[in-house]
Amino acid sequence: MYLPPHFAEARVPELHRIIRDHPFGMLVSHGPTGLDAEHLPFEFDPGRGPQGALLAHVARANDLWRRCPTGTKVMVVFRGADGYVSPSWYPSKHESHRQVPTWNYQVVHAHGTLVVHDDERFVRGVVARLTRRHEAEEPVPWKMGDAAPGYIDEMLRKIVGIEVVVESLVGKSKLGQNKEARDREGAAQALESRGAVELGRAMREAGA
Repeated sequence: MYLPPHFAEARVPELHRIIRDHPFGMLVSHGPTGLDAEHLPFEFDPGRGPQGALLAHVARANDLWRRCPTGTKVMVVFRGADGYVSPSWYPSKHESHRQVPTWNYQVVHAHGTLVVHDDERFVRGVVARLTRRHEAEEPVPWKMGDAAPGYIDEMLRKIVGIEVVVESLVGKSKLGQNKEARDREGAAQALESRGAVELGRAMREAGA
């Protein structure tokens, strides 16, 4: 990833926030047949290992867990807020006409080692954690106990757990840090007015 120093995101709490707020990651691997990518919801456990761990599951029919056995080096990409930025949103553009369009965004690359967990206890725990988190805002949250035990057992047999033991997190926050404060504020306001509240807020925080 091209990473100019002024766009490097080294704040660990911010890296963790991006992963938590945007948990649908792209797991990139390189196996016998070349590069491949899987798109999975992950649960990030920062206290599991020195750098944390990413927990997920795949269908048993998915050959990822056979093609990439325990010990395989992988990368998981998490895309945070992103959006198009028009040069017209910069006050300085209307004075000098020396601005061009761009795209602001946040992204985290989690590098680590894959661990395959083909056991019911691990899989049940991962599914329970994912369910609790993503059902939390529902008026009546669904829980595993709502389904017939036999049905849940059958479904769990059809999936395999995976864990990515994180070895490093590489983050990039391209948020207009190379722009004047007034231009960054103008773009943040325009984005927020169009519903991109998270990106606008991140731009303001980057300039604080």
